[in-house]
Amino acid sequence: MTAPQTPPENQPPEEPHRHQDPGHQDPGGHAPGAHGATAGPGPERSRELREAVLIALLVAVSGVLLGVLWAWLAPRVPLIADTRNVYLKNTEGEEAIGADGTFLLLAFGFGVVSAAVVFLLRRRGGIPLVVALAAGGLLAAVLGWLTGMWLGPTPDVVAHAKQVGPGVVFDGPLRLQAKGALLAWPIAAMLTQIALTGLFGPRDPEDAPVVPDWSGHHQEPPAG
Repeated sequence: MTAPQTPPENQPPEEPHRHQDPGHQDPGGHAPGAHGATAGPGPERSRELREAVLIALLVAVSGVLLGVLWAWLAPRVPLIADTRNVYLKNTEGEEAIGADGTFLLLAFGFGVVSAAVVFLLRRRGGIPLVVALAAGGLLAAVLGWLTGMWLGPTPDVVAHAKQVGPGVVFDGPLRLQAKGALLAWPIAAMLTQIALTGLFGPRDPEDAPVVPDWSGHHQEPPAG
């Protein structure tokens, strides 16, 4: 024997399932969720990159001033020559170390000042800005190094010794013995930018703390 089956006409009608046509579009002709799908940080990122390139170029050009100050403030290395060779006048002199130290201090100061000026003009940070300061600072240091040597005494020591004559003290060429001093500008600029952004940069708005309601007035609506 088999159990009696319910006739089809006595079965409860099925509720139609509500579904949304994937091809449905709003009156404006856009599919749901399409608003803002193409909007992205493209224009903003392009503007930041252009500003970063401009800042890097301006910082690099300012390296000429570093070279002028270095050639003016760095101590000179006294040399003396006889009829055959050129010697250091003071064998225990520290003029060469003084030239490196002068360049290091000037480059570090220029790095701090350049980052502070950029922060005052923009009042915000960002990776493109930090990279621009680092790259521009390195180029500025190299340009200042070359400018200082060009403005200093001639690097042709032999020709200079023949020009002044034997037994006459003359200044040796301006050189940078410690090439690591070239990193003083970019390092100082990056550290200054990060510090200023952390101290005085814009802050994200903080959400108000959620306080639980223990009064019991809030009740769930009755089912149905």
